[in-house]
Amino acid sequence: MTTKDSADGGEAVVSGLTDRSGVAKILVGFLIAALLVYLLGVAAGWERTVNALQQAEYEWVAIACASSVVGLLAWGKAWQVVLRVLGIEVPYRRLGVTYLAATFANYVTPMGQAGGEPFTAYVLSKDTEASYEDSLASVVTADLLNLLPFFNFAAIGLVYLLFRTSLTEDVETLAQGLAAMAFGVPLLVYVGWNHRDAVERIILRAVRPVTRRTDRVSAEGVRRRIDEFYESLERITGEPRSLLYALVFSYVGWVFFAMPLYFSGKALGLPITLVLVLFVVPASTLAGLTPLPGGLAGVEAALVALLVALATVPKGPAFAATILYRFSSYWFVLAVGGFATFWVIARS
Repeated sequence: MTTKDSADGGEAVVSGLTDRSGVAKILVGFLIAALLVYLLGVAAGWERTVNALQQAEYEWVAIACASSVVGLLAWGKAWQVVLRVLGIEVPYRRLGVTYLAATFANYVTPMGQAGGEPFTAYVLSKDTEASYEDSLASVVTADLLNLLPFFNFAAIGLVYLLFRTSLTEDVETLAQGLAAMAFGVPLLVYVGWNHRDAVERIILRAVRPVTRRTDRVSAEGVRRRIDEFYESLERITGEPRSLLYALVFSYVGWVFFAMPLYFSGKALGLPITLVLVLFVVPASTLAGLTPLPGGLAGVEAALVALLVALATVPKGPAFAATILYRFSSYWFVLAVGGFATFWVIARS
């Protein structure tokens, strides 16, 4: 399948970075996050943290960086499998770059990770011949598939921890949050799938004020898009074998995206086990649902608390491990995604 003018994809990314939040909001978000992370370092002890970082074996950090990128590319492959069910053929080399560019935009915008699907679908629809409805259906499906290993790994890690140690109040709160998501997300999916008329009414009611103020959005147009979105989902769910194939890449992606925490522990000689990683990474991701870009400060605070409580690591080394993990799983990915964004813009 041929693609549209790729300039559209570049324009979609640029408009996403400006229209979704505004450059000023992004910069303010990073400044606030930097201050909070600095204060976290003060609480943990910057001197002990720096001493631990000076003694780190940075070969493990390089491996952690590579692992993060492999994880993202595996998720991109799962996305390609879902798109193929809809009859949309996009070369993996092209789709992988598009996925990294969309990831970059989600990582720098406040709350991007909590609601980035519409924007990612927008970039895909502009960068290929896929319709927005097909793109959104594929993104939502891929994200739901990614949640299965997220909850599975968290459950395995939590069960192990329950048998091995007592949980602190902070850890219990995060575990309860994961349990709530594990039940809440499937419930929302069930309601959204089986009560489509109600979903349509809610959306139409929400956009009604907009339709009264502009001719560019109409209730009939929104209704048509909702119907097409559900039709795309039906086509995807009608191919369970393809979904199972995509799920394999979802699991592979989560393994490689969680491993950087383990490698960060190896770099510092800390007792961060693989089973501990299975729980800590999903739990810290939940804590990252903050208004700051990439969950900054929230993820760092959760990681330090979890490592101190569960791995019995002092605050200084725990914060050092957090810095290495976030460098490899966030800042390095941000740099790679930035290059991908320039590539999407330049290939026009």
